[in-house]
Amino acid sequence: MRSKTRVNISWLSGFLALLLALLLAACSSPAPNFNIALSPTSLTVQQGDSGSTTLTLTPQNGFTGTVALSLVDAGTGNAVPGITLSPTSFTVNTSSPVNQTLTVNVANSVPTGNYNLKVKAVSGSINKEANLSLDVTAGGGGGGAGTTWTLRSSGGTDLSGVAHGNSLFVAVGKSGTILTSPDGVSWNQQTSGTSSELKGVAHGNSLFVAVGKSGTILTSPDGVSWTARTSGTSSELSGVAHGNSLFVAVGKSGTILTSPDGVSWTARTSGTSSELKGVAYGNSLFVAVGKSGTILTSPDGVSWTARTSGTSSELSGVAYGNSLFVAVGDDGTILTSPDGVSWTARTSGTSSELKGVAYGNSLFVAVGKDGTILTSP
Repeated sequence: MRSKTRVNISWLSGFLALLLALLLAACSSPAPNFNIALSPTSLTVQQGDSGSTTLTLTPQNGFTGTVALSLVDAGTGNAVPGITLSPTSFTVNTSSPVNQTLTVNVANSVPTGNYNLKVKAVSGSINKEANLSLDVTAGGGGGGAGTTWTLRSSGGTDLSGVAHGNSLFVAVGKSGTILTSPDGVSWNQQTSGTSSELKGVAHGNSLFVAVGKSGTILTSPDGVSWTARTSGTSSELSGVAHGNSLFVAVGKSGTILTSPDGVSWTARTSGTSSELKGVAYGNSLFVAVGKSGTILTSPDGVSWTARTSGTSSELSGVAYGNSLFVAVGDDGTILTSPDGVSWTARTSGTSSELKGVAYGNSLFVAVGKDGTILTSP
């Protein structure tokens, strides 16, 4: 009897030891976490303009989830009036480092000077910070940005779209034409790898995305080397934009596609059968434009609302900058709007069809038929 008791006690002791070991192992498992870094860590932005930096988030111990972003004063921890950050959140669903382009918007009312800021990344109990130095300089364009234009030379090929990113303008057009320029004035020819007409181009998340006929989609990290992607549609795609961690492409018969990475695309419902020619993102809003003066707006790229443009002219391109949406189209049509809802006609100084417009480096650039290029201011 004593022998049996000793055996039971020995077994129980072994079981308790194993259970304790398992509990200790579970308690010692590191919790999910992440680190963040910015590149660059300093920006110089004019009043009424914006700058961008790339946030790299490195997941640790299996971290996934939504990360909330904010931009605050490094000393007080409070938001700085007139200085905003977009996007304000993004999702991590991979174990690999994630690069997210952050846009720092500076209102015209922000005083000039140096601002020591922090980008805060929060998910649950995880709270990380990265320093960002911001120099705000006097605006060079004033109220003239988007209202006065200068004709530039590109070489004569019809151009349909233009975008700015990574300190580079990229324009696209007929026969797979791709041009790049650091200043909007001097342009260089690049090889696209396609003969399809390219109708629109955008930059976001450290990537250029160009779209065109027969559902053509190309991507490039630098505007020079391009890769063909599958769109899932044969419809002509005329415009593309990036905002709130999302690419949005638009085209014929009210076609709208969305993609988080420029590679995988999902069809959406626009609520219109009109051909959509261009799309832009700004002030937490997507704006799409098209034939017969069609203008649609959406906060998320999924739900869309029709707006009144005040024109029946075909609108082919739209951009956001300097706290202003600018839409361009037939017969030199240029419209501007502070909110995507109320629109004002402007004088372009040309009767040429304008097909695309972009904003960067305190400059609007519009492009069109016969190599037409306008800049503002």
